[in-house]
Amino acid sequence: MKKNYFFKTSLLMIPTMAFVLMSNSGGKSGAYSGSPGDGGTTCTSCHNGGNFGASVAITHDIPDTGYLLDTNYNVTVTGSSSAAAHGFQMTAEKVSDNSKIGTLIAGSTSSLTNGNANITHTNSSNNSWSFQWKSPTTDQGRVTFFGALVAANGNGATSGDQVVTGDSGQISSLSIPDAKRLDFEMYPNPSITELTIQLPSGVNDAIVEFYDTMGRLSLSKKITISNSLINVSTLSSGIYLLKVLSEDKIGAQKFIKK
Repeated sequence: MKKNYFFKTSLLMIPTMAFVLMSNSGGKSGAYSGSPGDGGTTCTSCHNGGNFGASVAITHDIPDTGYLLDTNYNVTVTGSSSAAAHGFQMTAEKVSDNSKIGTLIAGSTSSLTNGNANITHTNSSNNSWSFQWKSPTTDQGRVTFFGALVAANGNGATSGDQVVTGDSGQISSLSIPDAKRLDFEMYPNPSITELTIQLPSGVNDAIVEFYDTMGRLSLSKKITISNSLINVSTLSSGIYLLKVLSEDKIGAQKFIKK
């Protein structure tokens, strides 16, 4: 797996009927991932009282440079706790407006719900569920996977259970057809003050853009084959998506600013 985002949160109050069935073997129908698009959480009639040291991790194999259009990617939701049973629900949403994005494809231990916009478990004896997400056919921007895990004590009631949520962080899109892909090298990476971009043969100049993890343009510079050194000292420390654009071609890589 390319990434592993690990999240551990405190007890969340989620509607009673949302998860009393979700922690059962058949999963829970409806929209109960805890995502912004699913309405978040409430404080009425909730699971509480349990403490199983629960946590949830969402992993995927989308490259650091972003997802390609109309492409299947593997996703796994894994719960960790000392509870007797587990259930989950997950969804994928656009960062820009929290609407659903892409297509979820159920695996052998999961099924679709909420008009196929959410995915849930089919057996509460598991604590890890693997399935696929197919990216959209048109560029719709960044996506986040949101998931909720129920760690249940198995008493058939809402008391004594624990609910935790997690997300994948924002994932960028990289809709670059092979015919328009620009291959380049950059060094050093990570860097503190300067970065050199080595353009491929036949490319004499390009625009280099640095995007932060929120998708905001942080720096833009024009380079040439004879002047390809970029001063990155003004960038804040962190991870950036670096794009190189020349005419109708584009390339992208992850850049780390120390």
